[in-house]
Formats: sequence, C-alpha cells, structure tokens
Amino acid sequence: MSKFSIHALALAITLATTGCLSLAPKVPAADAAIPGEWPLPPTTQAFTGATPAADGSQPAVAGTVADIGWRDFFADQNLETLIGRALENNRDLRVAVLNVEKARAQYRIQRADRVPGVSAIGQLQRSGGDNQPVTDAYTAGLGITNFELDLFGRVRSLSQSALQRYFAEEEARRSAQLSLIGEVANAYLTLAADRELLSVSEATLKNQQSAYDLTEKRRELGAVSGLEVSQARTQVEQARADAARYAGQVAQDINALNLLVGEPVDPSLLPQRLTDEVSGVGALPSGLPSEVLLRRPDVLQAEHNLLAANANIGAARAAFFPSISLTGLFGSASTELSGLFDSNTRAWSVNPVINIPIFQGGKLRAGLASAKADQKIALAQYEKAIQSGFRDVADALALTKTLAEQRQAQEALVEAASRADQLSTARYKAGRDSYLNQLDAQRTLYGAQQGLVTTRLSEQTNRVTLYKVLGGGWNERSQ
Repeated sequence: MSKFSIHALALAITLATTGCLSLAPKVPAADAAIPGEWPLPPTTQAFTGATPAADGSQPAVAGTVADIGWRDFFADQNLETLIGRALENNRDLRVAVLNVEKARAQYRIQRADRVPGVSAIGQLQRSGGDNQPVTDAYTAGLGITNFELDLFGRVRSLSQSALQRYFAEEEARRSAQLSLIGEVANAYLTLAADRELLSVSEATLKNQQSAYDLTEKRRELGAVSGLEVSQARTQVEQARADAARYAGQVAQDINALNLLVGEPVDPSLLPQRLTDEVSGVGALPSGLPSEVLLRRPDVLQAEHNLLAANANIGAARAAFFPSISLTGLFGSASTELSGLFDSNTRAWSVNPVINIPIFQGGKLRAGLASAKADQKIALAQYEKAIQSGFRDVADALALTKTLAEQRQAQEALVEAASRADQLSTARYKAGRDSYLNQLDAQRTLYGAQQGLVTTRLSEQTNRVTLYKVLGGGWNERSQ
C-alpha cells in the first residue's frame, strides 16, 4: 500500500470522525409567557430573610431549593427510612432507571457509527471454467466495511440526538424519583391523619356511649324522654360508623405505603398520629424568581427532547447531500493457503462509493418536514412544562399562608368548642339545660376536631408539594 493511499485513508477517517460541519439549525428560544415573579395573594408575604417559622423550623434559602436533599428536608426518621427503601425497591422507579440504561446503550450504538469498525477478514475465492483450471485465491487481513464519511454531519447529528435522548431519560428518572419521594411522604401523612381521625372518633364514641348510658339511666328515673334517648343513640352510632370508616381508610393507607415502598412495611415505622415535625424546613421562599423552574427535572427533560429534535433536523438536511461510504482491506493474498503469510504477499484495496440523491419521490423533503414538525412539538412541550411548573408553584404558594391561618383558626375553634362542650355537659347533668344543647355542643366539638386534623394534613402535604414542585429532593449530592 503506497504512502499516498495510507495518508488519504487516514485523512478520510479523520474528517469523518471529527465532523466537518453540522446542518442543525439554531435552537429556537422558548417563550413560556410567565411572569418573572410568582403571583402571591394579599395574605402571603414574600420571603425576605432567614426568619424562623412559627413552628421553629428554618426557612429555605432562595435559589437553593433544588439543592436541599430529601434527608435534609424530612425530619421524621421513620419517614426517611421508608423513602430510602422506596428508592431501592419501587418498581416504577426501577423501570425509569432501566430506561436510562437503555437510552445510554442506544447512544453508544449510535456513537459507534462515527468511527470505523475494523474486522478480521478471511476469504477463499475459487474460480474455474471450460478448458480452464480451477484456481484458489486466499485473502486474510483487516477490513473496514461500508463506513460513511460524515462530510455533512448526518451521523454526528444522529449521535447528538441520541445523546440528548439519553440526557432526557436521566431527567425523567430524576423526576420519577422526586415524585416517588412526594408520594411516599403524602401517603405517610395521610396514614397519620387517618389514624388520628380514628383516634378522635374512638374517643368520641367512648364519650357518646357514656352520655348515652347516663341518658338511659335518667330515662328509667323519668327525668328524660324517649326522644332524648334516641338522640343520644344517634350520636353513638354516628361515632361508631366513623370509627369503622377510618379503620378501613387506615388499612388502605398501609396498603398504599406497601406498594410505594415495594415491600411490606414494618409496623414500627408507621406513624400513630399526625405531628408537625415531619419536615425540617418550614417556610419555603416565595420571593425567588420563576427562573428556578428551569432546574426542575421535568423541564430539563423537555429541554433535552427539544435539543434532540433540533439535531434530527441536521440529519434530515444532510440526507439531501451526497454521502460517501468506504470499504477497505489491508492484509495478505496468496493462491496457496500455506503461503498466505509469506513475504511479498501483502495486498490492499480501497473501495469508496459515492451516493448522490437524485429522485426519492419526496421522501427526503417529507423527512425534513417531519423533523421540523417534531422540533416545533418539542418546543411547545418545553414551554408547556415551564407553564405547568409555574402554576404548580403558584398554587402551592397561594395555600402556604392561608393554610397556616386556617390551622390557627381551627385550633381556636377546637378550644372554644371543647369549653362549650364541658359547660353544656355540666349544665345538663345539673338539670339546668336540655339535652339538645349538649348534643349540639358535642357535634360542634367533634366536627371541629376532625376539621383540625384535615387542615393540619393539608398544610403538611402542601409543604411537601411546594418542596417538590420547586425541584427539591432529586439532587443526590445532598443525600
């Protein structure tokens, strides 16, 4: 093989592997049409400093929500244990991880087309004919088969598209992890609230049963009518029905946790009541700019999909230009197998093939139009991801202050209703008031207690939701 041929082959391979140009267009700028700051209701004050929240927890620093690992956010050790096991065992998250591995393998396959594949080749060619002796030709060496010289960046664009798809799957995995963390936390909180509601209903049932027994004895003495006995019985059965209903909800909540964790949960890890110490970060900032949405995994996933679609346009454009494929062999050739590797048997061949598109029936133009449409779809999806994230955060922020005020009002209502129930019971036992007033006080107290548990649950879940929609929890470096 001459030095000129060797240098020409090396130059062709270098041009192909480095990529001379790319026909991909400039990535279009997204216009999500969202405000620069979050829309806050009049009752919500923007975050201005690291002032501790009412419950003593510390607010998050603006712009660092995505850097707060879930182990730093959640203060409940049992919940941390359950989240850790869910990240190991949850089947949906496992599928997301496998999709990342699949995308990585597909990218490696596509990237391999950018370098020539070298194979060991052994060949026997036997020929003959009328009045001609049979001859054998043995060939052995290293060969390159149908390697495309990427002069217009088609292979490079396809490789870039596959790389961006891989990045998108990685962000999808992070998004699935973040969603799983939120689902486990909310299921844990729901179980705690339902167990507390069950406890409230059981305590109410006990009190109502005592009141019913007292009323029954007073009826035997002729002090009350049968109507009051029936009214007391109504309260007893209502509390009994609520206790049965909450017991069923508790069982369903445990089943939901088992599914999310991916294995039966140790009963010692389950909450007995709803506390305010589930999360260690109380007041998340509301004064940070909306650009923090760009760090959310689902937004990053949409961005990588847009970059992949943009690279596909470059590949579709390159298909209009000529393509050159190269087949080559360098080795030994001989008519005798025993002398195949003797001296003076060196042989080489280079077979470049150029393909110039002339008529494809509109296939190339349709391919380019399809790639451009995919890019516009990806751009719209990217903008929609930003808009959806903005609404998620705005909704959660809108409830942050109002739920705190609602909880405070509900706590005051429980305190007032409890005092009214005590006074009403004392007056009824002293014969100074009717049972109807005591019945009304009992109902008010029971409803206020249920409302307080529900409000506290909403406040806790909204705190988790705000942490999640701001993109926190998926940064493994914080864990």
